[in-house]
Amino acid sequence: MSAGDSPQYAIEVEDLVTHYGTKKILDGVDLKVVEGEIIIIMGGSGSGKSALLRHMLGLHQPTKGRIRLLGQDIAELSESEMHDMRKSMGVAFQGGALFSSMTVGENVQLPLREHTKLDSKTMEIMARMKLEVVNLGGFEDLMPAQLSGGMIKRVALARAIVMDPKLLFFDEPSARLDPVVAAELDELILQLREAMNMTIVVVTHELESAFKIADRITVLDEGKMLMTGTVEEVKGSDHKRVQDLLNRRPSREEIDADAYLHRLTGESPA
Repeated sequence: MSAGDSPQYAIEVEDLVTHYGTKKILDGVDLKVVEGEIIIIMGGSGSGKSALLRHMLGLHQPTKGRIRLLGQDIAELSESEMHDMRKSMGVAFQGGALFSSMTVGENVQLPLREHTKLDSKTMEIMARMKLEVVNLGGFEDLMPAQLSGGMIKRVALARAIVMDPKLLFFDEPSARLDPVVAAELDELILQLREAMNMTIVVVTHELESAFKIADRITVLDEGKMLMTGTVEEVKGSDHKRVQDLLNRRPSREEIDADAYLHRLTGESPA
């Protein structure tokens, strides 16, 4: 895409299909994420949102379809090229995924040690700078066990941004946090986007958080993309399943007796 074209896409997902064994997990997902945008991926349990995230991170190969990150088809990248691509990506995992045997500072420095040849002093300074960004300045010598849940999330975020990535992926940032701490983390995500001009993908089921930080929301259900739109477009959707998710209404599936019996017995329908 030339410099004059608009919009420019940081992430492009085209007709993505994937299976776990014989079960189809994603079914023809299409998604384009504009540079500098915060996009939320929402859906119920088993909707495929975590699978979509793993594919965008290049952790799994799809059955069918294509994913482009920063203009590059990741299926066509060599191992070394994908290694370089990951230098432009930051990931904050749901539980923080901090190493319990490392200090906070050592955890934040880890991507620098893996991907750069910087000297130790420079890495320490860069880690402290990112801890300041997430309001944890002076905490670098603590161990993860000494931190609250919200602090662990912020350390994970500091580690994810320590190399100034162009893409930031955040899995369930507000999970298991009290409302005040969750709101503070939402504000931090918005501030990071403005300060660092990152494209941010957030997987969450927390509606309040999603509505606060999203530029657009993608709603998945049973591996299919129901819609992508602004907060107001999603709220105003007349799609029954979208409204079920927003209003926490259970889906009532009509059970076919023969199909149910075949599932129980493991036999194929005649």
